[in-house]
Amino acid sequence: MSTLENFTKEITNGYNCKGANINLGGAMLDGEAHAIPVTIPLKTLNRHGLIAGATGTGKTKTIQVLSEQLSQNGIPVLMMDIKGDFSGIAAEGQEKDFIKERHTKINIPFKAKAFPVELMTLSSQDGVRLRATVSEFGPVLFSRILDLNETQAGVVAVIFKYCDDKKMPLLDLKDIKKVMNYITEEGKDEISEEYGKISTATTGTILRKIIELEQQGGDIFFGEKSFEIEDLMRIDKNGYGYVNIVRLNDIQDKPKLFSTFMLNLLAEIYNTMPEKGDVDQPELVVFIDEAHLIFNEASDALLDQIETIIKLIRSKGIGVYFITQNPTDVPKGVLAQLGLKIQHALRAFTANDRQAIKQTSENYPISEFYKTDEIITSLGIGEALVTALNEKGIPTPLVACMMRAPESRMDILTEKEITVINSNSKLVEKYASAIDRESAHEILTKKIEEISEEVAEKEEEKQTAKEPSTGEVIGKSVLKVVTSASFIRGAFNVLMKVLKK
Repeated sequence: MSTLENFTKEITNGYNCKGANINLGGAMLDGEAHAIPVTIPLKTLNRHGLIAGATGTGKTKTIQVLSEQLSQNGIPVLMMDIKGDFSGIAAEGQEKDFIKERHTKINIPFKAKAFPVELMTLSSQDGVRLRATVSEFGPVLFSRILDLNETQAGVVAVIFKYCDDKKMPLLDLKDIKKVMNYITEEGKDEISEEYGKISTATTGTILRKIIELEQQGGDIFFGEKSFEIEDLMRIDKNGYGYVNIVRLNDIQDKPKLFSTFMLNLLAEIYNTMPEKGDVDQPELVVFIDEAHLIFNEASDALLDQIETIIKLIRSKGIGVYFITQNPTDVPKGVLAQLGLKIQHALRAFTANDRQAIKQTSENYPISEFYKTDEIITSLGIGEALVTALNEKGIPTPLVACMMRAPESRMDILTEKEITVINSNSKLVEKYASAIDRESAHEILTKKIEEISEEVAEKEEEKQTAKEPSTGEVIGKSVLKVVTSASFIRGAFNVLMKVLKK
């Protein structure tokens, strides 16, 4: 049996799916593409994944292909779009000559399509506004976002407990800042009596970290109306899952806000969605672009939280996919949870690059058909190494794949097209207005005013009680005069003159 025949048999057996699946493209051997389908079963797509590769090697188009096929199967997608180049999935593509040639080689028909899209935003950009309240984070997650130590986290826990006991909602950052100021000033005796003394140095440190988060856009993100997770699960009238694109191109320099949003979202999804166990297809698939922005800025505690959520969220039918340049950007604990790996080309320009490629190649199964560390550097645009899990959860053989092209537009939407999508969106209208109902800030402001008024009244009463009457003032003045030394001497002199006479 020839090498090609052995290769065809191994890849066909390894990627043969009996149930519903998505087709990534055709297998490649010695640089040649063949009509050997590389398919991934839908039932394993909640086992998470990684899409890696150097800039310009085709990662975005791979995400587009995956999102299209998920949508076609009625699976909603959430895409965190850092670079802002994913929106074209809402418009039909074009079968250009290079696409026709590619699809002929891998024997996959091409049909231009557009997909249902919602455009979402964490900032003031147009789109569905994404918000969450401080209370929804809870003290543990909020402390980890701020990278607080154990003592500082304990103070945050006290604040949440105090606000809960006093029925004061913590909605936005100005709420928690107001509470911080109150417990160290007007309310310090009340807090000390009920919850114990709190150091002003500790509260000062926490306040500074809250201000840092606020300056990165947290003041826009925290508040109401909170985004409801169910709105990510929508299906259109044709049975296609919505592709929800979070436009993050204006917060690339705000990693704290990005990681805050991502961790809150995953935690909310986990807490909201019911247990599913092993399902025939995922309920939702999340793509996190430029994932290194999260991991580079994350503390050890935050990394532990991310790893825990990734481990647990699979049972809710949620798949999470990290997109980055190099697999080494992803912590080992998270990397070990990823069932699907799609590795585009890496470039070896420096000694450090070559070392990174060597480490990367060790993350993939050994293959008799490829030298992994060599083929990683020779892959062309739109080609990738693939390994996944089959329907039994067993890793598939490593295969070089010529990826199919997206059927939607491989370019961004125009501003006019974005306006049309937003104007037709029910979610944009639903979340357009911020709600500023009475919460901790307003309640404490009123309470402080009442305290100030009480103090002022007591001072006024004291002053009134101390002020003497007019008669008392005159009497005291006369007494002062008649008891003065000069008055006594004068009176004595007059008396002596009278006696001499």
